[in-house]
Amino acid sequence: MLFFASASLSSIGYSEYGGGQWGRDVDTFWAGLGMGLLLGLLALWVSQYRANRRLQVLLKRIQQHSASPHMSYESQIASAIATQGQSLDRLSDQVTNFRQILRQAPVGYLYVDDENRLLGCNLKAQSFLDFNQVDYDPPRLLLAIARSYELDQLIEDTREQQQLCQREWVFYSISPDPSNVSERPAHPLRGYGVPLQRGHVAIFLENRQEAVALMQQRDRWTSDVTHELKTPLTSIRLVAETLRNRVDDSLTSWVDRLLSEVMRLSHLVDDVLNLNQLDQPLPKIGEPDATNLIPLIYQAWQNVMPLAELKSVQLQYSGPDQHILKLHGELIYRLLINLLDNAIKYSPANAAVQVRVTTDALPTEPQSRAVLIEVIDSGPGFLDKDLPFVFDRFYRSDLARSRSKTAKGNSSTGLGLSIVRKIVTLHKGHIEAQNHPETSGAWLKVWLPESLRNLTTDTCL
Repeated sequence: MLFFASASLSSIGYSEYGGGQWGRDVDTFWAGLGMGLLLGLLALWVSQYRANRRLQVLLKRIQQHSASPHMSYESQIASAIATQGQSLDRLSDQVTNFRQILRQAPVGYLYVDDENRLLGCNLKAQSFLDFNQVDYDPPRLLLAIARSYELDQLIEDTREQQQLCQREWVFYSISPDPSNVSERPAHPLRGYGVPLQRGHVAIFLENRQEAVALMQQRDRWTSDVTHELKTPLTSIRLVAETLRNRVDDSLTSWVDRLLSEVMRLSHLVDDVLNLNQLDQPLPKIGEPDATNLIPLIYQAWQNVMPLAELKSVQLQYSGPDQHILKLHGELIYRLLINLLDNAIKYSPANAAVQVRVTTDALPTEPQSRAVLIEVIDSGPGFLDKDLPFVFDRFYRSDLARSRSKTAKGNSSTGLGLSIVRKIVTLHKGHIEAQNHPETSGAWLKVWLPESLRNLTTDTCL
């Protein structure tokens, strides 16, 4: 139709005006109209392309399923949004379930922000820390709600180290009402700190009241039994020593065997009593005094000298001539005797026991200085599977350091290294057991802090 209209206008124009000017104007008009249409179509296509690209980007951001590529972008986005809604519903249900689990969990749970403000807790945490209100708006400082400086320190350590941290303490509840001075519950707690994003920390609390009661009952039973055994064992030993001089020579070996077993039981009873004594509060043990460590080493060696002479084992000491520390001299003396006695027992004949004293950083507190005592023998060493357990009570290796390897009449009770660890723990020190790379024998390292000012009278092992 446009063509016929153009033709008509052209014929009229030519007939009326009789010239080519009109025809040129009409051609220019249609050329401009065509160019405009092309530009409009191009702009429309560009706009549509950009819209599709935006839809594609949006679809990639929200799409969690494989939609049909034959569907329009609008349909794919609608499908993806529906899927997202279902996913959000499932996540919401999971969060609700997790909150319910945490609220009813048999362990305490606390959640604090980067400023140690309480953001959430559960019922057990309320019971352990003795506070009633759960939600605080705005959040309050945890230390103002539960006055436990050990808990606050656990949070700080977790945030600073950015790893799972653990701490044990006894929480004594304090009434917020100064007029109420009635006795409130105390809970032995073990806390685990979990670092989270943005400096937040989650704390899980475990009530160790039952475990502590069981350990106290075990220790009390062990103490009672060992005290009851001490007297009859002494009597049996006296009878056996008397019989040894009155029996025929053919029976002497049997009496010697009896005496050896009685002595072993006596050593076991003494070690158990020593452990029970170390479990007592510090006032029953005594206060630490300034003591020169080096003479203690030589005194302990003199005590075990008879056993060393039987095997021609020599002492090789390297270190300062004196080193003054504030410590429990009798306990450190007992520690040194146990370490040297073990080293001699498991050393071959004509060997040497090395004792080194140096100054080093305390492994548990690198900023603190400590004296390092190393005792090295040339024996069979520890089995790799035994190393994590050598300080446990009554733990005995079935191969390398068994009773059959020890000297006659000096069978191990399995408590010597347990006593050593107790003494080190009492002095806020650290102990490690390894095999020495040169001698292949046992390598015991003991760190004792140079300052024991942190010892308090209410500290218990």
